[in-house]
Amino acid sequence: MTLLEFLENKNIVILGFGSQGKATYNYLRKHFKNKTITIADKNENIDRSELDENTELKLGEKYLENLEKFDLIIKSPGVILKDIDISGFEDKIITDYELLLKYTKGLKIGVTGTKGKSTTSTILYEVLKKQGKKVFLVGNIGNPILNEIDNIDENTITVIEVSSHTLEFAKVSPDIAILLNIYPEHLDHCNSLSDYINAKFNIARYQTNKDYFIYNNDNELIKEYKFDYKENDIQISINANTTSKNKVYLKENSIYFNNMFLMNSDEKLQIKGEHNINNILFVFAVSEILKLDLDKTIETVKEVKPLKHRMEYIGKVDEIEFYDDAIATIPEATINCIKTLKNVNTLICGGMDRGIRQDELIKFLKNSNVENVICMPETGYIIYDYLKEFKNVYKATNMQEAVKIAKEVTKKNMICLLSPSASSYNDFKNFEEKGDIFKKLIEG
Repeated sequence: MTLLEFLENKNIVILGFGSQGKATYNYLRKHFKNKTITIADKNENIDRSELDENTELKLGEKYLENLEKFDLIIKSPGVILKDIDISGFEDKIITDYELLLKYTKGLKIGVTGTKGKSTTSTILYEVLKKQGKKVFLVGNIGNPILNEIDNIDENTITVIEVSSHTLEFAKVSPDIAILLNIYPEHLDHCNSLSDYINAKFNIARYQTNKDYFIYNNDNELIKEYKFDYKENDIQISINANTTSKNKVYLKENSIYFNNMFLMNSDEKLQIKGEHNINNILFVFAVSEILKLDLDKTIETVKEVKPLKHRMEYIGKVDEIEFYDDAIATIPEATINCIKTLKNVNTLICGGMDRGIRQDELIKFLKNSNVENVICMPETGYIIYDYLKEFKNVYKATNMQEAVKIAKEVTKKNMICLLSPSASSYNDFKNFEEKGDIFKKLIEG
């Protein structure tokens, strides 16, 4: 059965009308001109500019009522169903990710993890493209799957960045599944940390014995999880901490696949830090599975530059170097960034309080060379209270105030780093907006 055959006679509701919901609507309307399509969204002020007379709307507080009457509920990742009784319609929920895996041909590579998804997905995409493969990069990276699905055929490799929100209800897995790491995150979306971990493992839970699961054997939450690993599966470790016969690991600054040397990790790379070395190991694992040209893989890995808002160098202004790491929404990410840059004199941190403890960051900062910590609402104010006896700490109510303080207190020829260690949703639409505003204030 093709995707269009599957969708043709279904009574469909699109749950959530953000970028992915709009892509779903456009795809359905492209192929089914006269089909009645329902959109359900809590926001009563959705963009209606491209909706036609065959579109019905369920908007506002009661948008989840009577969903059981639909044959298919195509859910967007941003819709939170935590604490909602979905027993009447759970079996009807599907995502564009599942539609891709079930109803298209070609090789699928799924990439998930708390941190590093976009970087790893992008490097994989660049490696495959440079080796002449027909490849698409879709999903959480910002390119909705249904924008590309008509272009995917048996000769296509599709790299999919997948969030836990997408994986939560998934009942199918890709040919190659990548699990980079798991840290406490998105607990505002999940009922528990256990639910979050279970969702992440759905990336590989439904694989066959012909498929490959590549996972981080250094990560404690992954190691503790009881999972039925397969013969083909590959362990990744930057500490040579492997127990599997199939492994990619770092030992004495050298990267190996099993016992075969691949490259030196201290060769000049555009992307910095131990966490990015970890991401690269996963790319090499895929390269070996697909028997790609190793020299071309190495060449591409060396050329890839950091993505926006990921330890991104903004420039030197008034003899201060500014870095944007707005993507850092958990303490581990901020700690990794400071360790990598080394010369951080001022940290701007803080964001939405989702119940993720900041203890590790506070402990790290106490013993670090970071002299100034500028604390923004909400989690920054918690950090402020714990650090005020140990560091120069400042409260800022907004980004403009934070940047003003940073320019006044940061030592010359040292670094001011934006790395929130928390989500940006309390004051910003997303981390991209937070980073963009930071850049404008620095450059302006």
